[in-house]
Amino acid sequence: MSVNAAITAVEGFLPDYILTNEELSKLVDTNDEWITSRTGIKERRILKGKEKGVSVMAVEAVKQLLLKSGTRPEEIDLLILASVTPDYIFPASANIISDKIGAVNAWSYDMNAACSGFIYALITASQFIKSGAYKKVVVVGADKMSTIIDYHDRSTCVIFGDGCGAVLLEPNTEGLGIQDFLCRADGSGCRHLFQKAGGSVKPPSQETVDLKEHFVYQEGQAVFKVAVKQMADVSVEMMKRNNLKADDVAWLVPHQANQRIIQAVQERMELPASKVMMNIHKYGNTTCGTIPLCLWNYESQLKKGDNIILSSFGGGFTWGAVYLKWAYNGK
Repeated sequence: MSVNAAITAVEGFLPDYILTNEELSKLVDTNDEWITSRTGIKERRILKGKEKGVSVMAVEAVKQLLLKSGTRPEEIDLLILASVTPDYIFPASANIISDKIGAVNAWSYDMNAACSGFIYALITASQFIKSGAYKKVVVVGADKMSTIIDYHDRSTCVIFGDGCGAVLLEPNTEGLGIQDFLCRADGSGCRHLFQKAGGSVKPPSQETVDLKEHFVYQEGQAVFKVAVKQMADVSVEMMKRNNLKADDVAWLVPHQANQRIIQAVQERMELPASKVMMNIHKYGNTTCGTIPLCLWNYESQLKKGDNIILSSFGGGFTWGAVYLKWAYNGK
């Protein structure tokens, strides 16, 4: 009997504070029309409060996930957090989350693949289910990007926001769940999108702080070109590998990096806009949080058996796609 890993519940958490384009225009030389025309973003959420790390959002999302699915914390076998903004360099923020939710029988770890982190973590988690090793695995995608953004850098501050999404993975023997996946990486892309300081190459110092090297550095045009090609290529290849036509795909769930990138991928896949999940206008790019937040926002529209393709691209460069059959009727 074949066993697949299926998403059986999804939940999200968003901070209350809304940073609008109008407010950003008071911090940096920009305006609503400039931001909207280039990115599709109208507003983004920001986690405010002293000493509130990314785990604060993740704990709330996972607590609601367990409540929704009727799962006891001690039933969780494994928890994986995908994030580029962990609470600390160590210990893993996943350990902190597990402790705060009472997942006393779970082991846990963080995964960093930039914006592709959720897909990477989802695929990794699915193998523990498929092998029969575990029955319940939680995958969290969360980032507090406001901590590594320079709000005087127009090229990056308009794009990113804070947010978290989480899913529960369980075994499925009905042919539902994750069917196929394809991931890639190209480390030569590092120079186009990265954080220059804070790691072992450039440890924190007064100089790195003065030079603002602890913020996201991005060469927009270079990243845009590669992201469009690779996200589209991997999504189209996923369709070909599984003999899927545009009519067969119920939903594309793209990483919410930029509205123009999403539209380019949609066109390559020959999908109508009505089949593309989009919330970038409300939340901006929450990095590892974008895909699970889309699933959370659109959950009520999902039907058991829907063919869904997840697609992402991130710094590193990393990119990938997952083909899954949705396992339950949305509520």
